[in-house]
Amino acid sequence: MPNPDWQTLREAFRRDGVVFLKDALDADDMRLCRAAFDWTRTHPGPGASEFYADQPGKLYQDLANPGALPAYRPVLTESSTADIVGRLWGADEVWFFYEQIFLREGAAVRRTPWHQDAPYLPIEGETLAVMWITFEPVARDDALEFIPGSHRGTLYNGSAFDPADDTRPIYPGGVLPTLPDIEADRAAWPIVSWAVEPGDVIVFHPGVLHGGSATRAGRDRHTLSLRFFGADARFVARPSFAQNMPDYSFARAGQRLKPGEPFRNHPAYPKLRPLAEAYRGIAAE
Repeated sequence: MPNPDWQTLREAFRRDGVVFLKDALDADDMRLCRAAFDWTRTHPGPGASEFYADQPGKLYQDLANPGALPAYRPVLTESSTADIVGRLWGADEVWFFYEQIFLREGAAVRRTPWHQDAPYLPIEGETLAVMWITFEPVARDDALEFIPGSHRGTLYNGSAFDPADDTRPIYPGGVLPTLPDIEADRAAWPIVSWAVEPGDVIVFHPGVLHGGSATRAGRDRHTLSLRFFGADARFVARPSFAQNMPDYSFARAGQRLKPGEPFRNHPAYPKLRPLAEAYRGIAAE
């Protein structure tokens, strides 16, 4: 990025929970990102799934593959991704949480429901970040959308991604408030989005409400999402977590950590910054 104002970006990230960074990744960074994406695409893990398989087009994801860390070492240790996150936090310590890829291909694909990532994850804190990286240009009308500041508001139940009801919760019993129907009253919400080119990144807190616009035919989209945490991140036990999650790498955190314990105490997550400590302790898992 040419001459970034990191102080302003840092304040925006804390306030809004999302920032758009133009030209954040150079050609070498993008090459490493693409290699990581391609590894996940050719090595499906327990989290690989296709949404809305009975509808036109293809919406595919894979995430938190327990075998991904060796393949992701180059992008995590040689690219600027972890440095960018640390600067946004104003922190010197950055750990890798997990990876996720998305494919939207073919005919028109329905939008991704509004949701927060936080209810699905056993982690909470200020220093959390999701880095969203696209390999194709994405017009603003097709882009990911966000509700700025919502990471500081209500933590809602996760969406079950039910095509009949985007707000149907994943956890039963009313343990968390049901998601609002943002699409039914878009004008009432301060929705933001950006047109994105390869090399641009969007970084957001997993507590921010966000959703993906529908994909039009002929506008395939392949994206890589890298997830990071910092020193203040803590383990939190989500409702019925073990019953709702496959054997993702982060799903095993509760085998080592107690509620409120620093997430950095778990040996399975590599410390990326300072770089001298990268990937220490992985063999212990």
